[in-house]
Amino acid sequence: MISMAGKAIRKWWALFALPTFAAFIIGFVVPFIMGVYLSFCKFTTVTDAEFVGLKNYTRALQDKEFLHALGFSTLLTIVTTIVINVVAFSIAYMLTKAIKGSNIFRSVFFMPNLIGGIILGYIWMLLLNGILAHWARSLTYSATYGFWGLVVLVCWQQIGYMMIIYIAGMQSLPTDVLEAASVDGANGTQTMFKIIIPLMMPSITVCSFLCVTNGFKLYDQNLALTNGAPSNMSEGLAMNITRTFYGRVGWEGVGQAKAVLFFVLVAIVALIQNKLTTSKEVEA
Repeated sequence: MISMAGKAIRKWWALFALPTFAAFIIGFVVPFIMGVYLSFCKFTTVTDAEFVGLKNYTRALQDKEFLHALGFSTLLTIVTTIVINVVAFSIAYMLTKAIKGSNIFRSVFFMPNLIGGIILGYIWMLLLNGILAHWARSLTYSATYGFWGLVVLVCWQQIGYMMIIYIAGMQSLPTDVLEAASVDGANGTQTMFKIIIPLMMPSITVCSFLCVTNGFKLYDQNLALTNGAPSNMSEGLAMNITRTFYGRVGWEGVGQAKAVLFFVLVAIVALIQNKLTTSKEVEA
């Protein structure tokens, strides 16, 4: 029997959904459509846009700094996605065992995720300047050290969050399957690669998706730790787009075109990654 509240919700659901739907349209859909249109225009404000066709996209794809930022972000995403998932999975596996103080360890590993990206960047900059001064100097003068500095920062921040997702997945694994494997004489390696990892694929899909999107969207940590130094060689895609739009007069349309290309790239990569990992999921 449907309650009075349930009847009211069924009757007036559109009214309840209207504020959120309107906010979504006004705050996301309309700006997105305007942004796509402006990527084909030369403009300084939205009121003086002049349609120029594909000129902005041509200039964006001919910009060597944009192409370098694309390569930088792609490599950073690949490295961080692998490191974060492997380390987070390993920590989660250890902390689901009967280890004394495991709850404390979970809290400690998760804490960096509670700190904002800008603050994290400055914290690591201060740490490197104060403790590893000779290496921190290279963060400014070498894109290679800047790259690995960002890898360390991003991994340190996100491992704890992915660890929580993996712990939740491991705690929901069917114990009867694991017990059957033990009875059948499966060793630890066989159990891990033939049973645990295949059953953990839903969690791996989620974590991989988050790592891929976060890697490409990285901005605040990049800004705080290296600010693109030296000569924008440690600059990711998000920072390059922002600098093009706000820092180069007459390049607003090009910056908008880069943003659209950025959206398309992240969407395609995320969909491919999601498809590949989802296809490997198995039923418990």
